[in-house]
Amino acid sequence: MKAHFFILLMLGFTFKLKAQVVKHVSISETDLAITIDGILDEPIWQTVEVADDFQQSFPTDTLAALAKTEIRFTYDKKYLYISAICYNSGADASYVTPSLRRDFRGAGNDMFVIHFDTFDDKTNAFQFGINPYGVRREGLVSNGGGQRGDLSLDWENKWIGETTMQDGYWIAEMAIPFKSIRFKEGNTSWNFNAYRIDSNTGERSTWNPIPRNFVLYSLAHTGQLNWDKPLNSPGANIAVIPYISTNASASGGYTDADDGPISRSSKSGFDAGFDAKIGLGPALNLDLTVNPDFSQVEVDQQVTNLDRFEIFFPERRQFFLENADLFAQFGDRGLRPFFSRRIGVSRDESTGQNIENPIRFGARLSGKVNNNLRLGILNMQAAAIEDIDVPEINYTVAVLQQKIFSRSNLSFIFVNKQDLENTNNPTIDQYNRTLGVDYNIASRDNKLTGKVFYHQSFDKENPESAYATAARLQYSTVPFEIEGAVQLVGENYNPEVGFVRRTDYSFMTGRFQKNFYPSSNVFQRLNPQIEASFFTNPVYGTTDSEINLGLGGQLLNTGRFEIGAIRQYTYLFNDFDPTRQGNQPLPSDTDYTYIGAQGNYSSDTRKKFYYNANAYAGEYFNGTRLTFGGRLNYRFQPYGIVSMDFAYNKIRLPEPYGDADLLLFGPRFDITFSKSLFWTTFIQYNSQIENVNINSRLQWRFAPVSDLFIAYTDNYFPDDFINKNRSVVIKMTYWLNF
Repeated sequence: MKAHFFILLMLGFTFKLKAQVVKHVSISETDLAITIDGILDEPIWQTVEVADDFQQSFPTDTLAALAKTEIRFTYDKKYLYISAICYNSGADASYVTPSLRRDFRGAGNDMFVIHFDTFDDKTNAFQFGINPYGVRREGLVSNGGGQRGDLSLDWENKWIGETTMQDGYWIAEMAIPFKSIRFKEGNTSWNFNAYRIDSNTGERSTWNPIPRNFVLYSLAHTGQLNWDKPLNSPGANIAVIPYISTNASASGGYTDADDGPISRSSKSGFDAGFDAKIGLGPALNLDLTVNPDFSQVEVDQQVTNLDRFEIFFPERRQFFLENADLFAQFGDRGLRPFFSRRIGVSRDESTGQNIENPIRFGARLSGKVNNNLRLGILNMQAAAIEDIDVPEINYTVAVLQQKIFSRSNLSFIFVNKQDLENTNNPTIDQYNRTLGVDYNIASRDNKLTGKVFYHQSFDKENPESAYATAARLQYSTVPFEIEGAVQLVGENYNPEVGFVRRTDYSFMTGRFQKNFYPSSNVFQRLNPQIEASFFTNPVYGTTDSEINLGLGGQLLNTGRFEIGAIRQYTYLFNDFDPTRQGNQPLPSDTDYTYIGAQGNYSSDTRKKFYYNANAYAGEYFNGTRLTFGGRLNYRFQPYGIVSMDFAYNKIRLPEPYGDADLLLFGPRFDITFSKSLFWTTFIQYNSQIENVNINSRLQWRFAPVSDLFIAYTDNYFPDDFINKNRSVVIKMTYWLNF
């Protein structure tokens, strides 16, 4: 009853809109040729309006930037041109880059980044960035850029950018094709902002001011780019990206002492297919794919799973990425009605690795119908997997998102999973459907964010209690943050194309954080916080609870830390082995309260050697657990990073339950020979699933967004190093524009 009241309260919540600082800069068309070379010798750059007067966002938000930045704009019929002069904050300043690989990120970089909200919705934006070495990145900002994680750098598109390093400053010159972005024809202004990170001081600054409690890509705090005349359509925008690939793989082949040798199988093949991007006007995009191949995507980084529930791994396949937020934003943490990785990916439990479930074809229409309405329709046909008795399945997703008020929106989703063969396989439903509505809340100044939603799933049997409803609200200011959420999930809620960690529960959580900004040579911010969450079940009552009391902080050297105490309660309604190694499980209908201390620290990423570490020590069910993990990194600039990931869990449980020493570690080599040739190799040893994984990938970007990949993957038993399976793939893609 309390949870229902909280949801109704949030639906009726109103808030005061506060006027924001909004800067303006004008842009005019040019008929002069501009060469993108990082040298501003074209006369037009001397006559256009300058956007400067950057303001700090870190370490404070009340001072002008020490590292001055100047931006200039112009355009012609094909390109939007941007130049930036980035002055150093000191005479002996040096620049930091992790490598020459595209799509760099993090505070340990020098960079200039600009993003454009082309539909004036303060919700979505295209982002483009470059560093002093001329390394580029492009990304998509979603959900208003309200929180960390609302920026994806997985999106790729064609654009040009070059830099030069001068005495006391560096210059960036960029050309973005109008065909590479979506915008409303006839618009005369875009929202935009730009930010700069200066590694010499660690300063972060923005053109339009952003309060220091928000991320640098917050779309609630943009200025405006005013065009000298309404924008025309850029014309036909059609890109075809064909690929060819060849592969070879082998599996099995170890010898059992009692049963003798087990046969080893091998296979090889040749494949081809294509993706296509068709611009339906400047605002809608039709993506097509035929026989797609995702072999160039790196395998997931393994983790030690001490949880009773499934672990979430994000989508990284290019076909699903543009406008991905339109499909993926529904639901809440651990409660998603649609998760694109359910399409085309299955899991090989013997190795803990994801394996490909071939997709025959797919289509996706997504984008803006007008300034306030977004549309998304996806249809994909997956092939059968005979080894695990999965028939051919069709997936359809339809989404509508209508903007309301200043930055909020009302969204609807329909998901259909259909067995076209109409089999009576007891493990495969003939159909599974989900229907849902989400109200996403975002105030004009971004202080208030949240959502309320209701989803219903439908199976062939049409059981009752197949629903999920939730509400979340967060209020964030410079002095403090407060957040609350509830979830109610029915016993039979079953969105098979979604991600749902558990069902048949009620959940409530609350968090309060106070932010202090001391006058200190060490700390930029200190933030004590308290957080509490509770899971309840109609039959078992409270099944889980967690109370955290902690202190976090942001250091002036860009490092971060958190320390705290945690109290957890768990009621087991099923048998559970906390080690996940086949030991005697703890029996069902037992409960445990355990207390521990935890902490993590991330060092200054501007240094050549930097690291992050995390630890836990304390009780664990009816025993104890000691955890230590993290990553060590060494950067040999600008050619790459060598890293070592590690995680150790020492679990001690009383008899007759088993102890465990779970070890997960492995080196990673990320080498960039140039801005077009990359080599990545990592090794993962995971004692929990008894697997050694080797993954190596060579990528040659021989033309814009066109690549040659050579990918090698191997899995071994760690005791005798006998091979489980291995594969090698050679793949070439080429981006053709028409």
